[in-house]
Amino acid sequence: MKWEITGGSAFPLLKFALEKGEGVKSQSGSMVAISDGLKLEGKVDGGIGKAIGRMFSGESFFMQHIVAEARPGWVLLASPVPGGITDIEIKPGQELTVQKNGFLAGTPGIEVSSKVQSLARGFLSGEGFFVVKLTGAGTAFLSTYGAIQAIDIPAGEQVMIDNGHLIAWDSSMKYEITKATSSWFASLTTGSGFVCRFAGPGRVLVQTRNPWGLGGWIYQFLPIPQTTRR
Repeated sequence: MKWEITGGSAFPLLKFALEKGEGVKSQSGSMVAISDGLKLEGKVDGGIGKAIGRMFSGESFFMQHIVAEARPGWVLLASPVPGGITDIEIKPGQELTVQKNGFLAGTPGIEVSSKVQSLARGFLSGEGFFVVKLTGAGTAFLSTYGAIQAIDIPAGEQVMIDNGHLIAWDSSMKYEITKATSSWFASLTTGSGFVCRFAGPGRVLVQTRNPWGLGGWIYQFLPIPQTTRR
């Protein structure tokens, strides 16, 4: 199986070239184009329980399965939002936690399920109570708002990351939700409220743009509804 990411950094396409018998799976609705002879179908990947969990974490109940049954072929996939696509290798025994809507596609050995966060993390992290869990062995492809940057945190060190820039992290890592500065007033004046403080060792993946920041920027241009007096 061969793959490549084309189309630039803002609106990329993920292209798979499949030999006969090979296949990939992806989020529902991610297929852009597919060559003749490949089979496309929706499956409840991993069973009903995992599919329901994926729905709570912002992913789709059904997943697309594209298989080159009759002959070699290719398929183009894309994320529904602008931003980058990044490949991540998942090794046996490794578990990667991914923010909701972050998983785009994966090779057949990748297992996609969900995990429940604590009450405090669900409320304060901005991700909700369910997040995506990637296990198995193979290559997973994540969709991000902007580019992606890996931060390796050595043992004994901590790194503070803004919630809106967080995309994925090693599930074995310990982290807490806390305010960005020593006081709430300073946190508000710096524009950073709650943040995630990760303790090493482990790797955290961040995205270069903040979707919450985009929402705030767009909001200032929206027309204010006029009330009608009677």
